[in-house]
Order: sequence, then C-alpha cells, then structure tokens
Amino acid sequence: MQLGINLGYWGAGMDGDNLAVAKEADKLGYAVCWAAEAYGSDAATVLSWVAAQTERIDIGSAIFQIPARQPAMTAMTAATLDSLSGGRFRLGLGVSGPQVSEGWYGVRFDKPLARTREYVEIVRKAMTRERLSYEGEHWTLPLPEGPGKPIKLTVHPQREHIPLYIAAIGPKNLEQTGEIADGALLIFPAAEHLEETAIRHLRAGREKAGKTMDGFDIVPTLPLAVGDDVRGLADMFRPYTALYVGGMGSRKQNFYNQLAQRMGYEKEAAEIQDKYLSGDKDGAAAAVPHELIDSTTLLGSVDRIAERMQAYAAAGVTTLTLSPAGFTLEERIKALRAGTEALERAGLA
Repeated sequence: MQLGINLGYWGAGMDGDNLAVAKEADKLGYAVCWAAEAYGSDAATVLSWVAAQTERIDIGSAIFQIPARQPAMTAMTAATLDSLSGGRFRLGLGVSGPQVSEGWYGVRFDKPLARTREYVEIVRKAMTRERLSYEGEHWTLPLPEGPGKPIKLTVHPQREHIPLYIAAIGPKNLEQTGEIADGALLIFPAAEHLEETAIRHLRAGREKAGKTMDGFDIVPTLPLAVGDDVRGLADMFRPYTALYVGGMGSRKQNFYNQLAQRMGYEKEAAEIQDKYLSGDKDGAAAAVPHELIDSTTLLGSVDRIAERMQAYAAAGVTTLTLSPAGFTLEERIKALRAGTEALERAGLA
C-alpha cells in the first residue's frame, strides 16, 4: 500500500505551509500529492506550482470538477500537466454537487452518471491525439451544421495513458467508476465498511467491463492526527464531519449523509443534517458520534495508526491518502512523518 497526501483547497492562508508539506512528502517518498477545488482555488494551477518544486511525487487532481470544464479542455490540461511534470500527473474527476454545479457554474445537475461516462470517453479519445469527433446525449463534437471540424490535440503527453480516477460515493457511481476508470477517490471511508459501501460496487463495475480489481487503484482520503488523547483529537474533526454529513448538499441530495446512513448511522445522520441546515452548526458538530469520526480518520499513537493502516490494506486499499492535521507547520510535518513510520511498522512499506 502506498501513501498519498491531500492538500485540500488552496488560498486559506496556509499556502506556504502547504507547499512545505508537499515538498516534505516528496522527500519522504509519498506516492502522490492531490489538490482539490470547489469554488475558490482551481486545482490545475496548484498542481503546476507543486510539480515545479518537487522531484518525484506524482500530482493529482482530487478533483477537477466536470461542470467547470469542457472535456476537451480537461484533456488539454491533463496533457500539459503530464508533460510539464515529466509524467507525474493523475487525472481525478468528479461531478461536484448540485449547489456548486448549478449555482457557480450554471450547469444543470442532471443525469450525472451519463454525463460522467460521456466526459470520460471524450477525454480519453482526445488524449489519444486522434481527430476528435463524438456523438452523445450531452456532447456532440463537432457541432452539426457549423464551421467546426474534427481536430486533434497538438500537445504530446509524456505518457500514452494518463491514470484517470473518479470521485465516487453512491453505489451506481461506484459501479460505473469500476467500469470506466483506473481508480476511485473515496471520502469518509471506514475500513470495516469498505467492502459493503464501496469495493463490492467497484468490483461489479470491473466485472461488467471484463476486468478484475488487479491494477485498479482504491484511494480513500483520511485526516491524520497524532497524539495520546484520541477523543480530543477526534473532536478536532467534528466541524469537518458535520459540514459534509449535514451541510454538503441539500436535504434530499447529500451523498455524504447517505453514506453515513449506509454505515449504520441513520438516526445520527438525520440529526446532524437537521441541526446543520437549521443554522445550528455547533449542535450538528456535537451530534457527530465519536465512533463515526474515529472510524473515518487516523488518530492516536503511531502504533494505533499502524493497526488502522493494516485494516485498510486488508480491506483492499492500494493508496492511502492522508490529510495531516495540525495548528502549525511543525505539527503537520510531524504528522506526515508519523504516517511513513506507521506504514513501516504495519509492514506495508
């Protein structure tokens, strides 16, 4: 099992620290550095900045939002980043959510599975450097009865095949991800629930495509905090968990809330959402069960984290992405180093 790091969103006042964390991860042998985007910093610019100041670590988008870019532009960006980084780019895609898609990008959040499938097909075709033509429900290239004609990508990617990942949560999205992608980006993954909530659906998609799980990258992201007081460390992540379970989406369309329910927290998920959407964010955070936080993070001593890493490896995780927590750069670097130490103690390095 390899380790990755997720820098999250840029522009939160810790940009210099984030770069230092990425450079330290590069020195420690972490496999990949992911960057996110929502409606602030874009991931492509961040990844180019990180790639320019690191040597070995891969850079990955977690995620490029599908409604933000036409698929041909995503192919252009992927090819450019792969070329500039010397073949170190991993393309992560996701549909985002209805609030961001419709409120920020003005793109209807309808038929996300079909849109994702067409998007991936166009991106893959464009990156082969064939002349691009496509007829689908959501995209037609070139547009009919106009001056457009099939053209091809002029940039030569460093590699013929750039690994493509999809951020997936729901069963149908997970199954399609197994069918059409090279890896899955997961969030709020509990090792003991991973087979039921994610991997069996991914496996079904692989089988549908006539493939096995061999070579398919399962990439969950987990916050990491080192210390003796596990409950105190867990409390640090109450607002984070409450935001996703309670407020990341509407009452009817919150993928993270539905995931918490599938993990057995039906009553608690409803309470967190009710309080969050009513404006009681503190109450929502207080309603998050400790067990939910503890099972979806890496907390405690290095030995305890090593045991948890073993559980994730046994569940089928191939790249464990860490978000090292800390109030200072020194604390985040310490957590980062603890991650590599725990991997070694777990016998997984």
